[in-house]
Amino acid sequence: MEQQSAVSLDVVALRYGRDDPTVTLGIAARAWEPFAGELALPGVLLGRGERLDAAARRAVHTKLGVPEAAIAAVGQLATFDEPTRDPRGPTLSIAMWAVVTEHDTDHATWVPFDKVPTLAFDHNRIVETARGLLAGMLWKNLRFTRPLVGEEFPATRAVELTTALEGARPDPGNLNRTLATLPGLTRTGERMRVKATGRPAAVWAFEPSA
Repeated sequence: MEQQSAVSLDVVALRYGRDDPTVTLGIAARAWEPFAGELALPGVLLGRGERLDAAARRAVHTKLGVPEAAIAAVGQLATFDEPTRDPRGPTLSIAMWAVVTEHDTDHATWVPFDKVPTLAFDHNRIVETARGLLAGMLWKNLRFTRPLVGEEFPATRAVELTTALEGARPDPGNLNRTLATLPGLTRTGERMRVKATGRPAAVWAFEPSA
């Protein structure tokens, strides 16, 4: 009898707190074989009748220790179907994204995209693919962008967020023009000094009803 593939979810959970200098993603050591003790993205097998969003939230909560209330949004990225990606047998992986807001504690290791260590399974490939897809969503998909950047933010934060996902620093003028086209986002006229040295940055804010 031909072996059937299991369906798993692996989640690229992003954090960009008010005091974080860049975007980081959550990884944690695996508790069980295969790859016990090795770092991996939070992942779970999809339960019978379980929706993808619910499974992604379950993975972030149980594998990273992030409180459920701090998981602001989740969504789907891509599917990975390499038959040998899991030594236990064929496993179809649906890669998801999640945005995690500030919270008191978890047991994750948070790392920038440029410093992701060697991960179990094909998780480094998932992270690499996810980075490009998320960069394409940034400033276009507000369900992803808004909880990540925050309701009010200085222009320098937008620059750092774009740099983290695209891997290159954007032109500030082009970025400001992009921000000006976002529905519900306005330049407040206020300025914020982000660092002790340097010019105060313009502040952008989403309208509460947007």
